[in-house]
Amino acid sequence: MEQSLNQALTKENENTELIFKSPQQGDLGGLYLQMKKILILSILILSSVLVQAIIKLPALVGDNMVLQRDAKINLWGWAAPGEKIGLQFQNTHTSTNTGKDGKWTITLQAMPAGGPYDMVIKGKNNSLSIRNILIGDVWLASGQSNMEWITKNIKNSKAEIAKANIPRIRLLKLKTNVSFKPQQDFNSDGWVECSPKSITQFSAIAYLFGRELYEKYQVPVGLINSSWGGTPAEAWISSEGLSKVDDFKEGAKNLLALDSAKYAVFNKKREDWYKGPGAIDRGHLANGQSWADTGIDTSDWLSMELPCLWSDRKQMKGYYGAVWFCKEIVIPPNLAGKPLELNMTSIASIDSTFFNGKFVGYGAGFNHEAKYTVSGDLVKAGKNLITVRIIGSTFMSGFMGIADDFFAQSGDVKIPLSGEWRYKPASNLKDIPNIVGLVGYNNTMPQSPNVVFNAMIAPLIPYTIKGVIWYQGEGNAYNFEKAKQYYELFPTLIGDWRKHWGTEFPFIFVQLAGFQENKVEPADYPWARVREAQSKALSLPFTGMATAIDIGEQKSIHPKNKQDIAHRLVLVAEKIAYGEQVVSSGPTFNKMIVEGDKIRIKFNNTGSGLLIKDESGNVRGFAIAGANRKFAWAKAYQDGNDIIIIVDNKIKQPIAIRYGWSNFPDGNIYNKENLPAIPFRTDDW
Repeated sequence: MEQSLNQALTKENENTELIFKSPQQGDLGGLYLQMKKILILSILILSSVLVQAIIKLPALVGDNMVLQRDAKINLWGWAAPGEKIGLQFQNTHTSTNTGKDGKWTITLQAMPAGGPYDMVIKGKNNSLSIRNILIGDVWLASGQSNMEWITKNIKNSKAEIAKANIPRIRLLKLKTNVSFKPQQDFNSDGWVECSPKSITQFSAIAYLFGRELYEKYQVPVGLINSSWGGTPAEAWISSEGLSKVDDFKEGAKNLLALDSAKYAVFNKKREDWYKGPGAIDRGHLANGQSWADTGIDTSDWLSMELPCLWSDRKQMKGYYGAVWFCKEIVIPPNLAGKPLELNMTSIASIDSTFFNGKFVGYGAGFNHEAKYTVSGDLVKAGKNLITVRIIGSTFMSGFMGIADDFFAQSGDVKIPLSGEWRYKPASNLKDIPNIVGLVGYNNTMPQSPNVVFNAMIAPLIPYTIKGVIWYQGEGNAYNFEKAKQYYELFPTLIGDWRKHWGTEFPFIFVQLAGFQENKVEPADYPWARVREAQSKALSLPFTGMATAIDIGEQKSIHPKNKQDIAHRLVLVAEKIAYGEQVVSSGPTFNKMIVEGDKIRIKFNNTGSGLLIKDESGNVRGFAIAGANRKFAWAKAYQDGNDIIIIVDNKIKQPIAIRYGWSNFPDGNIYNKENLPAIPFRTDDW
């Protein structure tokens, strides 16, 4: 401090002499310079003291905030180390001293709902007044784009916005951010009263949820919106939490070594690499040939089991440029000369497909279906070469589909394409920049592990909340590998947050809505697996689920009907968080009983009775399988609060049942409270 002060005085002296020192001024100029030095020194010292002593509050603590009723209230801020801080609120006065790091924490005793109130926080040299405070219920709304989805973009938005003049509901929206270290504060415009103006750009589900709670309980509601579209679950978990997840244990240790400066250097190197070596496609040869041609030497190509995303493979070092894949298939003589259909599953993001060196198809777009017809003159008996050049994206790259959808077909004959393929990156990955801690993970933001937790959850801890509403899962449902991780990631996330807060607050979540087309025959889907992982999280205490399987839109991942989703979240909150005796779930599987050529399905959570939404009483959505694990659609009908499945003659000994197991479930079992049955399966295949 002294060195910089001397430097400042020296510079000021030099500049002042040029202006004031002249033969006419003589001693007066010297006196002025001395006074100038004293004045500057005084200002600098005073500024230093004030900077150190001024109380700073986190974005959570400010005008219009809501404090949690009937629970101890945690408040904190910063000032000079060792400074005494006093807090005056509701005729009580509490004081504490800051620690060596300048942080202070005060815990207020539980208070009933009410307000508005004012609060005064005093330090040694200044005090802060916080006005228009309410005491009520504080809910944290988090997840990805469906939670982030703003009110002006939902159905009947004008009517919903017009109802938003509710000043006893308060809104706080975190600005999106990432960090490699847990942050103490976040960027926000602060708490605001709910109004038609403020609600337009705020989370629709959070608003509709909070509004219904307010209408029912007439208690102030605080809504904290910390959500970000496209984020996977692992981005929302602390490094400590990720260290307990099998697929992230190794990486979690390395995450601690990361910081923003290192990442900025890495990111610049990566950008430069993609403009230079990364822009070169070695697959386009100088002689006009390419790696798609027959006769190309592939002895130095590596192998990869497809379908899969190469963006998840450590050996690809986070590369998202072009990759060439090839595979030989054997065509029997009777199919030679006949057209062949290539079903290449869905691909991210751009593919060019070749057969025996000839271009046969092109596709572009995230998760696009790659299906191409090969003319008969290219199809020969014996070995035939399929080559696919894929350009990936920063989010994900590769083959997204499942093995059953990966095949070539001629007439009724299917030739599997899943399994081992040869591959070679278009660019030489020897010198591709990488960064310790993100090897093998998505190294683009905000998809990287842990980074959103650090910036958008850690700063909220330990602000007292009533509970959490969560809508996420789409970012982990794009392939089976990611879906499998969700069985472990999701309960880990819930436990991780509760551990950091130090309390088992209610955690209420949305089960993924219907989205995308289904196959004609029963099949498996990553989307269905993530839904099951969400259902299994209900084994944790004080959790609840609002299913949205019947609310989705087949061609949009963002259903516009947020009203019904919010209402179902409220029903769960009434039961889990408020102790109400309400029906908050649709029917859930209890057990199956084989009765000759029929199977009886018994349910829990039937409410006031089962309801089949079909005028003729036909039950949809069931598939059954025998020991061969091949599922077939099954007919069923209602018998009181049970469902009877008719066993087809083709399946003599049924051992497994699935219901609603698809991308876009069409099951029509409800209870009379109009809540749909939860998808389930009895197998563990």
